[in-house]
Amino acid sequence: MGDDDLQVGGRPEPVGPASESIETRAGESAQTGRTGRTQAGRLLVCATPIGNLQDVTLRVLAALAEADVVACEDTRHTRVLLERHGIAAAELVSFHEHNETVRAAELVARMLAGASVALVSDAGMPLISDPGYELIAGSIAADVRVEVLPGPSAALSALVASGLPVQRWCFVGFLPRRRAELQRLLLAHEQTLVAFESPRRLAATLAVLAAGDPRRPMAVCRELSKLHEEVRRGNAAELAVHYAEHAPRGEVVLVVGAAPAGGAGRAQGLAALRELVAAGARARPAATVVARLTGASANELYAGLMEDGQ
Repeated sequence: MGDDDLQVGGRPEPVGPASESIETRAGESAQTGRTGRTQAGRLLVCATPIGNLQDVTLRVLAALAEADVVACEDTRHTRVLLERHGIAAAELVSFHEHNETVRAAELVARMLAGASVALVSDAGMPLISDPGYELIAGSIAADVRVEVLPGPSAALSALVASGLPVQRWCFVGFLPRRRAELQRLLLAHEQTLVAFESPRRLAATLAVLAAGDPRRPMAVCRELSKLHEEVRRGNAAELAVHYAEHAPRGEVVLVVGAAPAGGAGRAQGLAALRELVAAGARARPAATVVARLTGASANELYAGLMEDGQ
């Protein structure tokens, strides 16, 4: 992915360690990074831009410049960020889902020997649907100091942009692929839900939600902070129609409103009833069975089914 795809706006002057005051240095301690170290090393968990390369904090830039090692999900991707801000990192090593266990042990050993390690993912905060858990767990177990440098988050940006309630919400990472699991997750949650989804599966996911609860409020947030950012708000039925006709591209975050009071059981029950009838069951007896299992009203389930024309 090129620089133009990762950012918008003019190119700022390169930001390097020389522009930082002592107070803004990442996690001040007795360690000074690269040289002059008097204590064991440390792990700096660094949030990086989710799109626009200007969305990076001064603390993170200082940490990347001063670290002995930068552990990257993709070294090529991280080099784009470093070059954009005029930073020459001491050493880049790959750290991804396929080598996390082995690499985490190596990096913990280096930190115990005094090295400072900066951990980055391709975008956002490491560990959030990205590698890093084993390194942090191993560092804590080895009594290595762990510092988290906050910054951009696709989940938080989408939540705020959605316009949905934020008092109670949950993040579930990437949505499950199995239809039954997807129905349970999307239809029954009692707080605003934030999830990542593949653009290839978005239309099918929206169709599942629309079938169970067509009026559910939600937002589809795409390419956040990038040149072609889009936040489309509406109910499940409206968005299902739109994305069935307009295939999305880029990274997608879904924000789904909570099930209405008492509506979770009805939505789940109606979805189950539709599947039973589609498989050949008679509507009235099936509605009675589903109502007994979900606590929803059999009459309401049957009426909802009739609204579909079944």
